[in-house]
Amino acid sequence: MGLLKKFAKAVGWDLAVIKNYHHLPAFRRQRAEWLRQGGKITRKFMILGDYEDSAGTAKGHYFHQDLLVAGFVHASNPERHVDVGSRIDGFVAHVASFRPIEVFDVRPLPPTAHKNIVFRQADLMGECGAEITDSLSCLHTIEHFGLGRYGDPIDVDGHLKGIANLVAMVKKGGTLYISFPIGRNDEVHFNAHRVFHPTSILSYDVVRNSLALQRFDYVDDAGDLHLDVDLATNVPSVRYGCGIYTFRKQG
Repeated sequence: MGLLKKFAKAVGWDLAVIKNYHHLPAFRRQRAEWLRQGGKITRKFMILGDYEDSAGTAKGHYFHQDLLVAGFVHASNPERHVDVGSRIDGFVAHVASFRPIEVFDVRPLPPTAHKNIVFRQADLMGECGAEITDSLSCLHTIEHFGLGRYGDPIDVDGHLKGIANLVAMVKKGGTLYISFPIGRNDEVHFNAHRVFHPTSILSYDVVRNSLALQRFDYVDDAGDLHLDVDLATNVPSVRYGCGIYTFRKQG
């Protein structure tokens, strides 16, 4: 811990305020102008960090995968769409804004007031039905199966069992959207997540025998999106990216 951090902690100062202290003169000028115009201040709540902030974040794994795959679902307009473990306040919310989506997750979900979100608590390392949907997503989730992080049982083959169950859930001719961290090698960062080489999933028996890759997109180490990449000729070299795979189940 740096000297500034130690001092701030010792005296109870907000380090973020100290870091942005050079904006204090602007804050004081604005406050004076507010009061000059007759404005009332009911509580002092000084925020200095937003003077240099951008409009928002438009990069990174979740931003790109959630928006991209939600667009795919909208375009394909499946009869039924089921999701496994994806981000509720990201991908699931995107899809629920225009159609019903059924969500399976090992974790509980408090009731929502949104009728388009139908929730079922389930451990996807166990069977959840065969050929139940023509459209299935599992975004940034499979890498956690079997690591115990979310209360699931420890299982070194959890990701393989999970993928086999996902494939089983999709009807012939249906679509599976799956994403996960990709890197230069297959790794386990216990208990946070696994990282997969971009082509590893293509070697799994259940994938090789049942699925055909329709397209591959990925997010690089800088958080930028690369669209419709030919994985056969252009394998990404990333340390911690996000691979987004669209598969069609063969029949």
